[in-house]
Amino acid sequence: MSDQLLLTSLWLVPLIGAGVVLLLPRGAERHAKHVATAFSAAALALAVYALVLYVGDDRSAASLADRAASGGFLTARHDWIPAFKIQYFLGLDGISVSLILLTSLTTLLACLASWPIEKQPRGYYSLFLLLAATMTGVFLALDLFLFYVFFEVMLLPMYFLIAIWGGEDREYAAIKFLLYTLFGSVFILVAILILYFWTGDAPAGDFRGGSFDIVKLTGIASTTGYYGRWIQDWVFVLFLVGFLVKLPSFPFHTWLPDAHVQAPTPISMILAGVLLKIGGYGMIRLAWPLAPAGALDWSYAVAALGVFSIVYGALAAMAQTDFKKLVAYSSVSHMGYVTLGLAAMNLAGGGAYYAYGVNGAMYMMLAHGITSAAMFFLVGVIYDRAHTRDLDRLGGLNDVMPVYGAVSYVIFFGSMGLPGLCGFVAEVFVVLAAFHYSVPMGILAAAAVVLTAGYILWTIQRVFLGRNEAWKGLPDLSPREVGISVPLVVLTVLMGVFPQALILRWMSPSVDRMVAGVASGATQAAGPMADHADQPPAVVAEAR
Repeated sequence: MSDQLLLTSLWLVPLIGAGVVLLLPRGAERHAKHVATAFSAAALALAVYALVLYVGDDRSAASLADRAASGGFLTARHDWIPAFKIQYFLGLDGISVSLILLTSLTTLLACLASWPIEKQPRGYYSLFLLLAATMTGVFLALDLFLFYVFFEVMLLPMYFLIAIWGGEDREYAAIKFLLYTLFGSVFILVAILILYFWTGDAPAGDFRGGSFDIVKLTGIASTTGYYGRWIQDWVFVLFLVGFLVKLPSFPFHTWLPDAHVQAPTPISMILAGVLLKIGGYGMIRLAWPLAPAGALDWSYAVAALGVFSIVYGALAAMAQTDFKKLVAYSSVSHMGYVTLGLAAMNLAGGGAYYAYGVNGAMYMMLAHGITSAAMFFLVGVIYDRAHTRDLDRLGGLNDVMPVYGAVSYVIFFGSMGLPGLCGFVAEVFVVLAAFHYSVPMGILAAAAVVLTAGYILWTIQRVFLGRNEAWKGLPDLSPREVGISVPLVVLTVLMGVFPQALILRWMSPSVDRMVAGVASGATQAAGPMADHADQPPAVVAEAR
């Protein structure tokens, strides 16, 4: 299979599946779930094949820029709209392939979780697969225009999946989700247009702007002064606001609890497991590499925002009585670690400690993608049986549903960051980077782990411990539900025990190249200030 065919198939197979489901005759609507599951499984198989190719070939050691320049390994490039230099440009590196694998796995498990849905199955599964196709396209796109197309189209199926198949206040939640994300999209679009039309602050060879090529623009930002410090400050802030809405981070997070509470369980799995990661991916792929000097200038403020989100999300989760809202606010807290890891820009010594932070941010996205999808699935399981998410009414489920309880303990402890489970690895990397950037922020980020343990343990106590005769006779997990849970439990454990062998060995080289590019670009555009990048803000201010 050629690289172009493989990369195109990764997003096209789910899209074809959406068309096939939509064209099913009326009498065959009951088969929509089987067709959708088959296409989701095919997409996962392609993602695994792409990962095997990437890990098993020495050419993956080359940067995306080198591979793209030679039309090489796991890249595909063709002119799309030549008049505006818009390209159909796809590519994979360690960052994108890991998130595509997460997307494909979550999609398949969420599709299996969708089987009980009987309302308009053709419409549901066609929109579901369209959502999967556009999410995959976002992680593949290396042209800013193509990225933006996938990013915007992705909003529509999610809007309808919440608005039609959601809870009682589904219309309100869907509109709020759409308005917030469109608000963020405006900032991203303005940043893209600035990069395209900017005429340059310093020579950059024969480059004169007018390009949407992410790889080329990243190289320009990291090796030349074409985009001066002032314009980078603006580009960074625009990208940051746009992607913080998607992440989400305080104060742009208020759409998330409403969307989660009203969305059907499988869509909550997709929303938490994948869609939030698009915000983090946008920051790693666009905001920091395309405006490294701006990122350095704003790093302390962004790191403080990340710490605040960690603490705020944990406290808000602790205050909830709705099981689903608690998990939603826990996502705000966990995504704060992503923001902090990216912003802890200690560039001394080539950015070794900063690389810890970015690796931790990426690992947190993967770990949270697993545990959050599992947590929302487990909330949906109990809601289907007890018809309540009120934590004050639950209790004693460990005796009634022991398998459900066992699965929940592993997932909840993984989310808590218990050593030996996936969340611990990410938190250690981020907190270590934070300590070497700002000791007070490192202390606050580490202390927030206690808050996380508090709301997780309190939730376990209220849901599983004690006795409650009201739930006597509730059925335990079905074979289908066990099949959905097992991969998530296994990954939660394996990612905590074997982080290097399972993920870091093929993800970290791409992250380290990104960090090196950001450090180079920040030094190039920021001048003397970059020499003090490892100093506290007061010293940096004097260096200006």
